[in-house]
Amino acid sequence: MKRVFTTNLLLLLLLNILIKPFWIFGIDRSVQNLLGAGEYGMFYTLFNFSLLLNILLDLGITNFNNREISRYPQLIGKYFSNIVGIKIFLALGYALITILMALSLGYNNRQISLLLLLVFNQFLSSLILYLRSNLNGLHFFKLDSVLSVLDKTLMILICSVLLWSNIFRYDFTIEYFVLAQTISYVATAIIAFIIVIGKTGSISFKFELPFSLSMLRSSFPYAMLVLLMTVYSRVDSVVIERILPNGDVAAGIYAQAFRLIDAANMFPFLFASLLLPIFSRMIKNSTKISSFVGFSLVLLLVPVVSFSIPTFAFRGHIMDILYHEHAVYSSDILGVLMGSFIFIAMGYVFGTLLTAKGELKTLNYISFAAVVLGISVQLFLVKRFGILGAAYGNLITNGFVASLSIWFSIKLFQFNLAKNFAIRFISFAITSIAITALLCYIDDKSSINYIIALLLSFISAFIFKLINYKELISFFSKETSLK
Repeated sequence: MKRVFTTNLLLLLLLNILIKPFWIFGIDRSVQNLLGAGEYGMFYTLFNFSLLLNILLDLGITNFNNREISRYPQLIGKYFSNIVGIKIFLALGYALITILMALSLGYNNRQISLLLLLVFNQFLSSLILYLRSNLNGLHFFKLDSVLSVLDKTLMILICSVLLWSNIFRYDFTIEYFVLAQTISYVATAIIAFIIVIGKTGSISFKFELPFSLSMLRSSFPYAMLVLLMTVYSRVDSVVIERILPNGDVAAGIYAQAFRLIDAANMFPFLFASLLLPIFSRMIKNSTKISSFVGFSLVLLLVPVVSFSIPTFAFRGHIMDILYHEHAVYSSDILGVLMGSFIFIAMGYVFGTLLTAKGELKTLNYISFAAVVLGISVQLFLVKRFGILGAAYGNLITNGFVASLSIWFSIKLFQFNLAKNFAIRFISFAITSIAITALLCYIDDKSSINYIIALLLSFISAFIFKLINYKELISFFSKETSLK
């Protein structure tokens, strides 16, 4: 089992590294460059708007199902028949509330039509995640890993044909982009459904209200947490589009910078998925956790800081390479978001630690406060400073969340920060800044200098002995993963 877990983790990471960056920078970026900031900005805002209430499609059901099926695989038929009925009911409620909210905000007919497609896509995405949770619960890890990137793979194939071939003679529109996603999701959902049925046998559909209500009650705290986190992390683009003149264009410029954060965020997200079972097992076994938390934080922050500092310095050159328009403006936004990314990474470690401890109430309080703060600062800063104000609002909100998560973790686990460690980490950060500043001064438009800055920043962490080779090997060993 330990070997299977480690192998699956590496497979999942490899598939995501191969597929998702190409989707983000090969397809998604190309669509924006082709259609322009205004057209893509409309899509980007509506996509984030469809995400705000996305948790209503699930309410923690997928997480509940994964846990229960892994414990009681013989009950998959009972759970499946009830959960499918619940998800259809939730989808109708989600669609109705989302469209009513859009109408109240004054979206026009074209925007509502596009939003309806995005709402349907969100339902399909949620359904795929649920179907995958059955395979994960039954320990068909490799199949789950393949399905995790199948939709993006199909989107890449379809969009590549639409963007770069002459098979279809028409002008590419944002509607075709969304429809390509719809087709990919439908195909993936059908394939996932067939695989689940093939692994479990025939499944009858029977809805039991008491069972369904009990399941929703048990998953409610998790669902509320996801809802609050989604709101404070995605509301910025909606505020930009609704408040600023030429809001679509402004949202598109913001999306140019945020795309790099979305791509980089894949690493801390997958890292946190590894940390959760490890933290949970260590807490359950009453194992002293402080040293492992410190090592995990370093293991995540070193690559994040090594990426953020050079990216901040070379932000203008990066935006010039990636985009055809608005590169200067979006580079300023990227600089601010790099600081936000460091806070996001810190939040992943300590948020995961609090989740493993079962402190969902604490996390919900933090996230609720972040929603209030986030919306308030976004409204104030966007009105006063435009798109750059939204980036600063994102930085303030994520800094607030990370700070509170760290404070509650220290209070709960009684951590002590070693003075020697603090000195070494600060030395590493200063060295990274110095190396990057020198290379940027030599030539701030050199891709080679940017790559050298990334590598030397990372290597300096080993010079200051922030990362121990033995601990690094132990972290990814079978014993650490599931002992």
